[in-house]
Amino acid sequence: MCGRYTISSELDEIINTFSVDISNFEYSKRYNVAPTQLVPGIINRDGKRVLEGFRWGLIPFWSKDPKIAYKMINARAEGIEKKPAFRSLIKRNRILIPSDGFYEWRQQEDGKQPYRFQLKSKGVYAFAGLYDTWEDPKGEVIQSCTIITTDPNELVSDVHNRMPVILTDTDAWLDRETEEVLRFLKTYPTDHMIKYIVSKDVGNVKNSNASLIDEVPLNSK
Repeated sequence: MCGRYTISSELDEIINTFSVDISNFEYSKRYNVAPTQLVPGIINRDGKRVLEGFRWGLIPFWSKDPKIAYKMINARAEGIEKKPAFRSLIKRNRILIPSDGFYEWRQQEDGKQPYRFQLKSKGVYAFAGLYDTWEDPKGEVIQSCTIITTDPNELVSDVHNRMPVILTDTDAWLDRETEEVLRFLKTYPTDHMIKYIVSKDVGNVKNSNASLIDEVPLNSK
């Protein structure tokens, strides 16, 4: 799964990297993004790329209970086109979720040790995601999203058995005319990524300072 990530890049870098036309999101750097929080996402709306806020944890439009979001922070790539919650979204509601790193934990004798994974470039990239719009009985509208996961590469598999899908073609993923989108849901190459140990403080969602992404020595984690 993917349960925590970072988006600490400059807003200008995000806008330029993904050719965003309109920004409707009050952006700030985030060092410990967690499920149910509002996160930046990029969608195609009326032919323009728009940066908007989405609650992380999908609430399908047909859901009667928004608490379903806690179970839908991730969507497995395998068979996604057949699952009721995702089969229509994979055709029309694809989203880019900007990130510059994600965390995973490895079980060790002294507890779980967090690692941060990045591209070697350390630049911003996009997770493959899906989104939907839900309205409660009182008329409140919530945009929400989920991050698609797949099998891990060798770098990640040493720590966890899943990893988020990192897109190599963001233009095609957003284009509703693109056919066979399942081909994008693949494992990102090992040799294009790095990992390093970070503080166990990242395990607490209340911690959000910039030092969380600092590499720490093994004996002082």
